[in-house]
Amino acid sequence: MDNLPSPPTLPKPPKPLSPDRLSLPFDQRLLLSTFTALACGTFLGYTTTSRLAALRFRAENAHRLPQSQPGWYLYHKSKNYYKLKKGIPAGIRSGFWLASWTSIFFIIEESMDVFRGTWRAGRSLSEMEGVSELHVQKMETCIQNSRDFASSGVAGMVTGGLWSAWNAFPIITAARTIRIGLFAGLGYGLGQDFLTWARGKSGGVVNDAESWIYRGAKNRATAEEKVED
Repeated sequence: MDNLPSPPTLPKPPKPLSPDRLSLPFDQRLLLSTFTALACGTFLGYTTTSRLAALRFRAENAHRLPQSQPGWYLYHKSKNYYKLKKGIPAGIRSGFWLASWTSIFFIIEESMDVFRGTWRAGRSLSEMEGVSELHVQKMETCIQNSRDFASSGVAGMVTGGLWSAWNAFPIITAARTIRIGLFAGLGYGLGQDFLTWARGKSGGVVNDAESWIYRGAKNRATAEEKVED
């Protein structure tokens, strides 16, 4: 009984790649982007405001500079306190402001993906079919095929338009802001498409014709498995 050979272990099947953008579900992608924007906005807002506050403190107290070492100690201590007092609220305000607009961009991007996918699956203005009446698999496939740079470009353009309307920009400034948002969205979307192509995935299933970046690693892994067998 002890000399019986152990049954051969079968290799694990390859895990299919995620069909979502950046291989992350929308809720995780939204949470990650919002937290990143909050951290970056808070850091940039604090550093900018605290630096301006330090310059303002020096200008307001230039006529009464200290004359002793304890006086300089209290001077710098008061300046640091003034920097914290002005920088921390401004940093938190900037962080939440940037996080809000970042979440708006990602929500619009995901909405465009879903809208384009359901439209391809059969929704039209003449026949306004409900989403529940569509074939679920066909709708999911169409949504996966709609996750490209076009939705990102539209999301950037709409976000730029909302930002212009919020700040009541004039027509020329609003057009320039919308154009910048369009180019930024297209660049971000093309970056995602390049990562999708590099990973060799299509619709969430591993593609046999993988790109040249990952093909060598795949062949090496196959050769190593054969040698072990």
